[in-house]
Amino acid sequence: MDNLPEYTRAYLALRNGQDKPEVWVAYNGLIYDVTRSRLWMRGKHYEHWAGQDLTDELKDAPHTENVFDRFTIIGKLKH
Repeated sequence: MDNLPEYTRAYLALRNGQDKPEVWVAYNGLIYDVTRSRLWMRGKHYEHWAGQDLTDELKDAPHTENVFDRFTIIGKLKH
């Protein structure tokens, strides 16, 4: 995981399914590509929007962090 590229929050924000075709979300410092998920169509998943860090929002989700195992890690969120 040390070889992963780092992306800023501003770069992540553009991968929201609206400004760019990619749909990315961050969780625990890693960025996941959720573009192919039907649950993230147009960058929205229930009340959550793509292009942001969802770490603090997961506690309100009906699923665990294991949901991210389905998606490809494409980078690290730069601090």
